[in-house]
Amino acid sequence: MKLALVLLALPFSALAQTPAPAPAKPVAPHSATGTAAKSASPIPRVPGVPHTLYSLKYIDIKIGTGELPPLFRYYTVNYTGYLPDGTKFDSTVDPAFKHPTPFTFPYGGHRVITGWDTGFEGMRVGGKRRIYVPYQLGYGLAGSPPKIPAKTNLVFDVELVSISEKPPTPPANAAPRPTVPVPPKPGAGATPPAATTPPAPTTPPAATTPPAATTPPATSAAPASGVSKPATPPGM
Repeated sequence: MKLALVLLALPFSALAQTPAPAPAKPVAPHSATGTAAKSASPIPRVPGVPHTLYSLKYIDIKIGTGELPPLFRYYTVNYTGYLPDGTKFDSTVDPAFKHPTPFTFPYGGHRVITGWDTGFEGMRVGGKRRIYVPYQLGYGLAGSPPKIPAKTNLVFDVELVSISEKPPTPPANAAPRPTVPVPPKPGAGATPPAATTPPAPTTPPAATTPPAATTPPATSAAPASGVSKPATPPGM
């Protein structure tokens, strides 16, 4: 019995000899010249929670393996545009819309809707993407009647076919399309027109010779008798 009490007392004695953990030291607040002051933004704070007005969203359907194109290049793309209810309003791959060739435009040249000028960012040639364009980055408040109503969000399935520094030459049997001018390169000024040669001064006309003075008609001599001859009466 005493041996059992001694064995039971050993763990308690060992536990009593274990020192208690030291209390944690309080964390000193950052001073004005510490880390908190260095990470503070110089922009004045305002109360409230940020809200999103609109944004462009996309889903990469297929990642391209070609070149990552820069800005100010001609992008040749295939596309299909949908309204929110699923209505297809335009397409280069659907024969019903009679577009014989893909569409080419200067990316970043502000020749298309804003959603297209930003929606191909990060795409490589051969890639496919679905772009969700809010109306603010599409056709705006007015829309594009009759196909696109006012304030309409749009969905585009796009494929980046190729890129080039100049517009590609259309095939001979393709219907003519409006030519898109090349966007100006940043910092390039317009070429001034060549100076025109001023016209030669005109020669003044030669002075005209005044007409010669006319000689007055000679007066008929009076008859010797001093009596004038009467006029002959007209014949009867």
